[in-house]
Order: sequence, then structure tokens, then C-alpha cells
Amino acid sequence: MNHPRKEIIGYQEVSKLITLILPQFETEFNAIIMLSPGGIIPTGMMAAAAGIEEIYLAQVQFPSETDLEEAKLFTLPKIAQFPADAPLADKRVLVMNNAWGSGRTTWAVYKQVEGAGGIPSTCVLHYNPYRNLLKYQPDYYGAITDAYIIYPWDIDQAGPDRVYLENGGRG
Repeated sequence: MNHPRKEIIGYQEVSKLITLILPQFETEFNAIIMLSPGGIIPTGMMAAAAGIEEIYLAQVQFPSETDLEEAKLFTLPKIAQFPADAPLADKRVLVMNNAWGSGRTTWAVYKQVEGAGGIPSTCVLHYNPYRNLLKYQPDYYGAITDAYIIYPWDIDQAGPDRVYLENGGRG
């Protein structure tokens, strides 16, 4: 079985990626939506760096293992949480996540923002075009990778011993 290469990065690298993304913006954003859980920390960093004060949270859920087995990878996730009362109509909204693998999670929230009348753009720290299942790619990204990225908040939450153990001690 082919396992993806894994790479552990620190907060300094995340900060560098935010710095690389900022000059790419072609517009000022009125609001930013973070995807939980992976997009929470980078969204906070991005919002502070870009001066975006209107911040919302969205969360998606994938089907159960049984349903997923039947549908395979082409199933879009269900929106589990979305800022229903958020005044998104006619606002430029940045949809932010840590990574774009298959693209389904970020894209589902993009479509939800669009449905709410907002003008969405997508942004991730890492874009993996080799796993992308969509004909779209993120509007803004800090780096292209073929690796599975382990972010510092993953280590903070799970602890370094568990992360290293789960990754064969290699990251």
C-alpha cells in the first residue's frame, strides 16, 4: 500500500506561508470563514495579518465509513455548522483552510458562501494538486506539496510522542 510522504512543519513555517499568500490577494476581504478544525489557527493568523475583523466558523462532516465506502471519494461533505445569521450577501469572503487535498471540504463551504450571496475566494496554506478531485484549485495558496502535512497544532493537540509514533518516527 502506498503511503503519502509526511512532513512536519512549525509555526515559523506557517507564518512564512501567510506572508507568501498576502501579496497574492487581488482584493480586500470583508469577512473570513475558517474551516474547523484545521483552519482555525491559520485563519486567525491570516485575519490578523490581513486586517480582517469579521470572522466566522464553518464545519463539515463526511458520511459514515459505510456510506463513504459506497460513495467513494466523490461525495461532498455535509455542512454541519455555518454562520446562518452572518450577513454575507455582496461581501467578499475568504474561505480559509489549512490544506486542499481532495478539495471537497473547502469547496463545500465555498458553495455555501456563494449560496448565501457572498463572493467567495478560497485560501489554503498547502495545495496538493495530486490529490485534487475537482476541476478547481484554491484561489490562493502558500505552497504546492505532494506530502501529508502535519501542522504544529496537530502536535500541540496530540503531543509529539503520538505524532511521531503514528508516523513511524519519521514525520
